[in-house]
Amino acid sequence: MRFAFIVSETLSGIRRNLSMVISVVLVTFISLTFVGSAGLLQMQINQMKGYWYDRVEVAIFLCNDTSTAASCAGGAVTDSQRDAIEAQLESQQATAYVESYEYESQDQALELFQEQYSNLDMADSVTADQLPESFRVSLVNPEQYEVVNEMFSGMAGVEVVSDQRELLESLFSLMNIASVIAIALAVIMLITAILLIATTIRLSAFSRRRETGIMRLVGASKTMIQLPFLAEGVVAAMLGAALASIATWAIAKFFIADWLASEYPQTGFISSAEALWLVPLLFVIALILAAVSSMLTLRRYLKV
Repeated sequence: MRFAFIVSETLSGIRRNLSMVISVVLVTFISLTFVGSAGLLQMQINQMKGYWYDRVEVAIFLCNDTSTAASCAGGAVTDSQRDAIEAQLESQQATAYVESYEYESQDQALELFQEQYSNLDMADSVTADQLPESFRVSLVNPEQYEVVNEMFSGMAGVEVVSDQRELLESLFSLMNIASVIAIALAVIMLITAILLIATTIRLSAFSRRRETGIMRLVGASKTMIQLPFLAEGVVAAMLGAALASIATWAIAKFFIADWLASEYPQTGFISSAEALWLVPLLFVIALILAAVSSMLTLRRYLKV
């Protein structure tokens, strides 16, 4: 009987304040979608770190005719200098840090450049002699780049030793900034949702003040009076969480797993199934959201 009464009063309150309830659902949906997007972005960052850090390389670029580095004052790398660099890569000192290496000639560098930048007009105007030869080195531990840098940067014929991890760190830093911005927007929207839920409960309490007064007179408990109002906020927040969960899964499925994965097949992306791990979090946040706003409002505007 009590349960039926609470359900009846909750539905009655939702009907009376339908527009406000819809506003709460939409704001909760948008704010939790930001939370879900930030979660997806962070999961993707972790996925890409694991994927790319296993494939990170150190590039030892050799001097060519157009090099301007001080170490290339003697001109392009000679055969003896190239052989000395390769011998150092195979030395006992280097094998503790070097897992494998590949030599890339100027012609191979040109072929790779034209493949990567085929959409640019300048790709056809670049010639092989403008690009440096290099040794592409995979490290046993990418964190030990400085050791390899010191080992090769001072050798004759070496223009520069480049760590691809530095480029990846810049990319991941930008993605982390985007994640923080998404979380900040989500927090602002969550605060808005709290205020909307509180306003909805306050209006509902005001519109039913006569019924509440009668219930007090007949001895209804504090819990019995407050539960329908609390349930209104919870229902609206849960609906918003459900929509946000669907939106988060859709972003992971159609934008990341389908479109991005097909556009960049060489990159590891998260799957739509992994996005489902965020769903319980969204519902928990929605429940906390409704509970906090309801407690604040009921304590102030519905004193029993």
